[in-house]
Amino acid sequence: MEKEKAILFEGRKIRRVWYKNEWWFAITDIISILINNKRSRKYWNDLKKKLYEEGYVEVSENIGQLKMQAPDGKGIKLNLEFAILTNEIMQAAFDLRVEDYKKLKGLKRQNLRDHMSDIELILTMLGETTTTKITTDRDSKGFQKLKKDAKEGGSIAGRTRRDIEQTTGKKVISTKNYLIEK
Repeated sequence: MEKEKAILFEGRKIRRVWYKNEWWFAITDIISILINNKRSRKYWNDLKKKLYEEGYVEVSENIGQLKMQAPDGKGIKLNLEFAILTNEIMQAAFDLRVEDYKKLKGLKRQNLRDHMSDIELILTMLGETTTTKITTDRDSKGFQKLKKDAKEGGSIAGRTRRDIEQTTGKKVISTKNYLIEK
């Protein structure tokens, strides 16, 4: 059973969730306190990139990740629901589930995003960002409404992908692995 309960450290909130008999903490909340900056997500992304460049391959695989309620009170509590919504976006954008997309690229446990071309990544972000805008503008609540929003956001990215393919005469989806090997 998952329980969420924020704690205070020097007057600042740190989100945490009880998972598999231990507390898991939101790293971005901790970073925000340590660096005294509200741009902790960017700092965390830059840090992961730097660690990767220094040879710590697949940093995100070595760090447990749970989805927590967002600082603004929205967000999805269950990893399964998050995975389903991500699959809705990917299916609508690329006609592939995440698992099938990873197989197409020959990936096993690696992060799919790390192996996408620029255009694949941009279309993924378009689907996700559009979904977030739709959800926010509609103030959608509940899994079924979020699922509908995810399908619509992904469909916009899918139409864009098909327009690009029609204009260029080439498929956007690639089997190529775009992660630079050291």
